[in-house]
Amino acid sequence: MCQTDSRGRQGNLEWFLNANKSSRKTIFSALHRRPDYFHNSARFMAEEIFDVVNDRDEVIGQAPRKEVHARGLWHRAVHVLVFNTRGEVFLQKRSMLKDTAKGKWDSSSSGHVDTGEDYDICAVRELREEIGLVINQAPQRLYKINACPETGWEFCWVYRCASEGPFTLHPEEIETGDWFAPQTVTKWVAEKPEDFASGFILVWQRFLAMGGRTERG
Repeated sequence: MCQTDSRGRQGNLEWFLNANKSSRKTIFSALHRRPDYFHNSARFMAEEIFDVVNDRDEVIGQAPRKEVHARGLWHRAVHVLVFNTRGEVFLQKRSMLKDTAKGKWDSSSSGHVDTGEDYDICAVRELREEIGLVINQAPQRLYKINACPETGWEFCWVYRCASEGPFTLHPEEIETGDWFAPQTVTKWVAEKPEDFASGFILVWQRFLAMGGRTERG
């Protein structure tokens, strides 16, 4: 239980489809200037690198994304819950292109903390990259969840912020999204937990345990 507190063109294409969002944006921009960039750069930017942490969430090394997930290494992530003035929460349905929890409903925005990045900066970045929400400062921290099987061995800081949308959803990350009343989410999670990413279920349970406040406190 969790506690709270180069192979030519084909190889390049496979790399590109699995690259992180920032890498893909860099490649698209560079291709306009240097068509050979994609071929020469693939071997250097093949995969995201995460910080690996110990049981006290202290950085002890780095490893590629696939290795982190395959070995169950402890690493870091963020979840952000976005609420509107009606008290509704925005949830995203994860794309079928995702490597985990394909097609599952999840927090408004979530993602891994990159190597050398801190939680707050990651929260701001993920909001911008996933749903197009630009904020000038870190959202409000709510609580932290320790690494466990439900989170995929991620230490997670959970945040909240306010917005009315509309949002621009990243097509490779998100299939769709919508606003839901908190009581609707609670009933849905209880009746059909298989519809949700396991990490979100934990996030939502803790949110309810804290009183389920939808306004900024």
